[in-house]
Amino acid sequence: MSRSAHAELVKIVRRPASWLLLAITLVLSVVFTYLFPYASYAGGTGGPNTDRTLPMLLPDHLVGNSLGGLPVFLGAIVLILGVLVVGGEYGWGTWKTVLSQGPSRLEVYAGKLLALAASALVVVLCVFALGAASSALIAVAESQPVRWPPVGDVLTGIGAGWLVATMWAMLGAVLAVALRAVALPVGLGLVWMLAVQNLLAAIAAPLLDWVAQVQKGLPGPNAGSLAAALGAPVDTPGVASAVGGGQAALVVAAYLVAFAVAGGWLLHHRDIG
Repeated sequence: MSRSAHAELVKIVRRPASWLLLAITLVLSVVFTYLFPYASYAGGTGGPNTDRTLPMLLPDHLVGNSLGGLPVFLGAIVLILGVLVVGGEYGWGTWKTVLSQGPSRLEVYAGKLLALAASALVVVLCVFALGAASSALIAVAESQPVRWPPVGDVLTGIGAGWLVATMWAMLGAVLAVALRAVALPVGLGLVWMLAVQNLLAAIAAPLLDWVAQVQKGLPGPNAGSLAAALGAPVDTPGVASAVGGGQAALVVAAYLVAFAVAGGWLLHHRDIG
């Protein structure tokens, strides 16, 4: 399995789409988390939240700001990566070539999942690093003290971000195996993350109590609750305290395992073609 994971990591590194997705992730993170709010503050528009904008951009809010995009927008990009890593074998027709080299289906699949988990960690670390640099620059530019959150809080935030990002990557993987394609799993995954779960939270849940209760068991609201528990701004799309942070972490972890196992079961019991 280690050889399969190494091979998948090499493929991810050499794939231009992987670097493009990482670049999009970092650009979205810095633009919507720091650039636009700081531009609003620096422009002196005089809005009702102007006096609260600058403190939220300083380094002591690094953890929450770095996690805010993972429940929806940044998580959607990681989902695309999961689809590409697993579904690409269907699109290129290379499953039989890979398996003819000796490893079993589950060994290759496990290698892909390990590579995806490592890639998700890299994404989260890059988001935190860029957020640290952006917040420090804003603090220096505004002559504000540079106070970093405790190391333990940063490590907890990185772990939570890794958990959420890996869950979305596993969802992409299982969709790719279930549909044996790339385009359709990406489309369905994005529709669910960017449209359906937001419509459920904004429209259906306030009207129907049973929908509000079901929401508490879905992956998106639990990812948002985990981010909110660690300081992510609650006005960020997808971030809301639907459940407690501990329960959210357990539910996200359960979905991660369920997606990974479901993909492995489907791959093992279905034809490759």
